[in-house]
Amino acid sequence: MKLLKIVSILLFSCIILNAQPLDVKSKKDGYEVQLQSEKSLVMGNNTFIVTLQKEGKVLNDAKVKAKFFMPEMPGMPYMEQEAKAKFVDGKYKFLINFSMGGTWQYHLMFKTADGKVHKIRASVNL
Repeated sequence: MKLLKIVSILLFSCIILNAQPLDVKSKKDGYEVQLQSEKSLVMGNNTFIVTLQKEGKVLNDAKVKAKFFMPEMPGMPYMEQEAKAKFVDGKYKFLINFSMGGTWQYHLMFKTADGKVHKIRASVNL
């Protein structure tokens, strides 16, 4: 029994220590989009950073927002967190609070100066 506890603790420690911050790069309508987290994703508050570029130039006049959600499941209601990003030091930053672990889907949207809205859909796991 003690051996099982020790192995469990070591395994859990390795998982925690090997957790990496989120870093996802994608392209949408000619824009290069990078979504990062400041640290490994956890239940609770998580700071995200979005970098937008077009033809190698940083886009600083876009409006960026994100919606993270978990669909309704048996015994669990639909959950959603939305945030509008603020442009700080050449990057867009926003905060999302994950209320529980699991797979969260997200829509990352940015509106460019020409009035077009671009949307990226993906998911993250806690």
